[in-house]
Amino acid sequence: MRAMKVFLPLLITAWASLPAQAASPKLIKILPQFLDQQGRHALSPSLFDRDAYQARLRRQPEQRSGLRFAVQWKGPHSTSLRMRVELRGARERTPTTAVLEETLGHGGFFSHWSELTLAGDEYKNFGELVAWRATLWDGSQQVAEKKSFLW
Repeated sequence: MRAMKVFLPLLITAWASLPAQAASPKLIKILPQFLDQQGRHALSPSLFDRDAYQARLRRQPEQRSGLRFAVQWKGPHSTSLRMRVELRGARERTPTTAVLEETLGHGGFFSHWSELTLAGDEYKNFGELVAWRATLWDGSQQVAEKKSFLW
């Protein structure tokens, strides 16, 4: 009985904190991935094969047709968010920039994946990726950010 008096308040406190954690928008993971001439980032669903194929595309730039950012995010169900990925690159010795944007649906308790792609002539003119920064926006307010080491 005494244990129940201690355990029950702890359980109620932990349960009450769950909605607060789920409600705040977050960027969980950002994966920059090269695309081949057919628009694929991997040849099979295996993560090992995907990483091996990405290493191959990194070594052989002539086989690339674009760059995709797979972004895992989480946000409140009540708010529509906008994702923005800013890129810094270099073509020969000239610095380049690009911006990818997407309006996201409503969030929820579980995380979601979105893909933003730089392909075609925009990718060819961009050159090699040097750094990136991903942000989540609620209207005009930035609510989450993740960036690469060199940003």
